[in-house]
Amino acid sequence: MFVEITNTPRDYAWGSETAIPDLLGSPRTGDPQAELWLGTHPSNPSRVVHPDAVGGAADLAELLRREGQPPLPFLLKVLAAERPLSLQAHPTPERAREGFERENAAGVPIDAPHRNYRDASHKPEIIVALSPTFDALCGFRPVEEVRDIVNLFVTIDSARSAPSWDVLGRLVHYLEDSQAIGRPDAEVLQRAFEWLVAGGPEVEELVSLVVLLAEMALHPAHAHMTEPYTKAVETVVRLGEEYPGDPGIVVSLLLNRVTLTAGQSLFLPAGNIHAYLSGLGIEVMASSDNVLRGGLTPKHVDVAELLEVLEFGVLPVPYLEPAHPAPGLSVFAPPVPDFELVRADLDGEAGPSSAEYEPAGGAIVLCTSGAASIAGAHGSITLVRGQAAYVSADEGSLTLAGTATLFLAAPSRTAG
Repeated sequence: MFVEITNTPRDYAWGSETAIPDLLGSPRTGDPQAELWLGTHPSNPSRVVHPDAVGGAADLAELLRREGQPPLPFLLKVLAAERPLSLQAHPTPERAREGFERENAAGVPIDAPHRNYRDASHKPEIIVALSPTFDALCGFRPVEEVRDIVNLFVTIDSARSAPSWDVLGRLVHYLEDSQAIGRPDAEVLQRAFEWLVAGGPEVEELVSLVVLLAEMALHPAHAHMTEPYTKAVETVVRLGEEYPGDPGIVVSLLLNRVTLTAGQSLFLPAGNIHAYLSGLGIEVMASSDNVLRGGLTPKHVDVAELLEVLEFGVLPVPYLEPAHPAPGLSVFAPPVPDFELVRADLDGEAGPSSAEYEPAGGAIVLCTSGAASIAGAHGSITLVRGQAAYVSADEGSLTLAGTATLFLAAPSRTAG
């Protein structure tokens, strides 16, 4: 079964007015278009374009219920960030189930603003950059790098006519006192993070000071500053403009500052703190809405629960390299059972005009350029730029043919 689906992009304030329309050839509305959701998530299931052809089912979730099929375990999104998103992390499956049951037992309404767990699922995700660059914060950086950045601010502050060593010294204390020097990075980062996200007058003063010192650090007099410090300082200035006074501004100094180029991908597992800063990408995640926020947002921040979820260990930036099982196919397969993402680049001149791929279950295909046919065991569909379709599992191996770029999300074929 091939069913054309669509949806209305969500108009979150951080979204771009132009990126999604320009990618998909759809109208600009003058409002932000932040995320296009394709899937069966109950808060925004994809609409069926031709309900009469499938017995009147209005959306994909209803269609699968009628077919006796479970909801899709993944959600495919087109994400366009004009402004930074909130600092956030996602729970493990075990933590999600426990938290969901706990809040249900406490009678917290499912749509309550202060609710942490809106379902019982984890939410691992990947992002694949489509724009020339895609900027993000992702995971904790080594403490030595954090110390170097903070010491740069100390140097600048000491040259001011009215240095504010007391408040800046408190941050230095968490990073450089004799006990911190002898501790694992994870412990040092956790102590500093807990102090910052708890807020209070001292943190508020520190946030204002760090933004001021970051602005001064970008002065030509400090042109010798090198990466990764330049981007870290630039990020502080930008976040100070977008979220004045937010503790997440200083928290950003504890995190890896990452710039993806088009085609590169990140895998964000449970416990990885992250925030997308700007760019256009394809995002695939487990079909969940469980988000624990840590700053850069007016929404609810549950510090205690966030600390239970976060992984403070310093790890390499989690780039996800694709496999290339056949010409024209790039398969992004993180180590989770919920999903994998396939990119098919078909052009018939520099590359192949067709490719074969067999999903491990029901799939969603999105065409972002050109036109292509997708054929299976029982049917076929032709998609042009901006169109998407659901493909049922019984179609088996799919033949993708045409001159197009396609993104296909399906359950993982390799993860247990």
